[in-house]
Amino acid sequence: MRLLLMSDTHLPKRAKGLPAPLLAEIPRADVVLHAGDWVDTATLDLLESRSRRLLGVYGNNDGPALRARLPEVAYADLGGLRFGVVHETGAAQGRERRCATRFPDLDVLVFGHSHIPWDTTASTGLRLLNPGSPTDRRRQPYRTYLTVMVADGRLGEVELHRLPPR
Repeated sequence: MRLLLMSDTHLPKRAKGLPAPLLAEIPRADVVLHAGDWVDTATLDLLESRSRRLLGVYGNNDGPALRARLPEVAYADLGGLRFGVVHETGAAQGRERRCATRFPDLDVLVFGHSHIPWDTTASTGLRLLNPGSPTDRRRQPYRTYLTVMVADGRLGEVELHRLPPR
């Protein structure tokens, strides 16, 4: 199972649209996960129409229209692993411990908010993944997203994709 992870698209404030390389990944993915801060409903509509399956949540910059259509936290069993998606997880310091306590039944937690790619594992075995942002690199050298392979209840290749400068 191939997963496409993105967050913090902030359209149309940070970019006019999603980058072409990211759009090209959508049909290759079995599931697209978006960890919030869409900002516009057009991006949600686009991903719903192009994705085989979409798992998304709202973020702190998402207004009533998006909050009416998306949960704060989403859960799914994907390839034998228990996934959760949430926008905010708090400060980087202590993140693994906090998330392991808040989400004890998950194998993988996908989150956003910081625009900073993140891949760590809590002492409980919870894997935390943040794909960064494909539209707003903030203080990072690149705009980014993640692809993840899942097979037989195991997380396989986790690949951070760096997008070329605009």
